[in-house]
Amino acid sequence: MEQSASFKILVVDDEPDIIEFLSYNLKKEGYSVFTATNGIDAINQARKTIPHLILLDVMMPMMDGMETCAEMKKMPEMKNTIIAFLTARNEEFSEIAGFDAGADDYIAKPVRPKVLLARISALLKRFTENGAAANHETFTFDNITIDKQTRIVNVNGTEINLPKKEFNLLLLLTSKPECVFTRDDIYNSVWGNDTFVGDRTIDVHIRKLREKIGDEYFETVKGIGYKFTMKAS
Repeated sequence: MEQSASFKILVVDDEPDIIEFLSYNLKKEGYSVFTATNGIDAINQARKTIPHLILLDVMMPMMDGMETCAEMKKMPEMKNTIIAFLTARNEEFSEIAGFDAGADDYIAKPVRPKVLLARISALLKRFTENGAAANHETFTFDNITIDKQTRIVNVNGTEINLPKKEFNLLLLLTSKPECVFTRDDIYNSVWGNDTFVGDRTIDVHIRKLREKIGDEYFETVKGIGYKFTMKAS
């Protein structure tokens, strides 16, 4: 269960019953599950969550599964994501076309829960075998996604490459949202004990993060330090 919980799965299907069925069984196994009902929403959801695996329906409104898969494969942040097509037995579906679009596998609907979970477990083994699951950590806050492995920050669908110190500072503050980090905490974690850094240096880095990520996320706690704060819903 704990191992499953480390994996994020995006389920994309235009049939509510299918989404409910898949979500229920996946959550029961401990997976973190996200959903979308069409290709466009799936792409937006994938940008926010950076799932390890996507279960993608073929026949959908607005953008079909083939086109959606091809678009996702163009996204740098999705380079490690596994995509498996969900196909109804009576659909005209070409395995070659699916693999040409970038899919890793396909699963026929209807599918028994045990079979589905076994297929997913087999697909996700590539992460545990090469260590990608442990290293490819992503964190999502509102419309911000932080990829610890690639060191890429995605804000509202736009990639932002931060300098090393800015990224490390962002990583520190987001490690405990709403928690105040003192200036000493920041000095020691980002710059190290043996490096002299003035107060102004930290202020400048915070200002740059506010400009690139959003001013509303970074709160100054007067006389103490800074904290990363979530938007009010």
